[in-house]
Amino acid sequence: MKLNEIKDNAGARKGRMRVGRGIGSGKGKTAARGQKGQKSRSGVSIKGFEGGQMPLHMRLPKRGFNNPFGKDYAEVNVGMVQKFIDAKKIDAKKNITEEVLREAGLARGGKDGVRLLGKGEIKAKAKFVVTGATKGAVAAVEKAGGSVEVTAAKAEKAAEKAD
Repeated sequence: MKLNEIKDNAGARKGRMRVGRGIGSGKGKTAARGQKGQKSRSGVSIKGFEGGQMPLHMRLPKRGFNNPFGKDYAEVNVGMVQKFIDAKKIDAKKNITEEVLREAGLARGGKDGVRLLGKGEIKAKAKFVVTGATKGAVAAVEKAGGSVEVTAAKAEKAAEKAD
């Protein structure tokens, strides 16, 4: 058997019915659309229309909203960073940047950067360079003798001074 010889079994695929092509075709005149009415016309889209009754998508209550100014951060807990340091996947002696966290597989997604969260505890003395950090995370890292450098706050303050 060759790739160019492969084909479907006989009757596996059925051809498209060409409607509205004369009486002899068996699907002529109204083309199986019935007589008159909106559904017999072309260019009609009535998905979600319920005959004048209030449609379901309008009857159901709506909740929440999408914040157009919200930031999308990849969130990393200090406890997980400690686990990766113990497993020798991250070197605590070097600066722990966003690239290091992504290469280790800790930070996934987050198009606006990486944010450090305070869940868990960290024992290693390490310097973090991240886009954002919570107060608890900064306190936990400084308690272990390390430091956190937040890069996003600098950029935002510089933008405010320019205005």
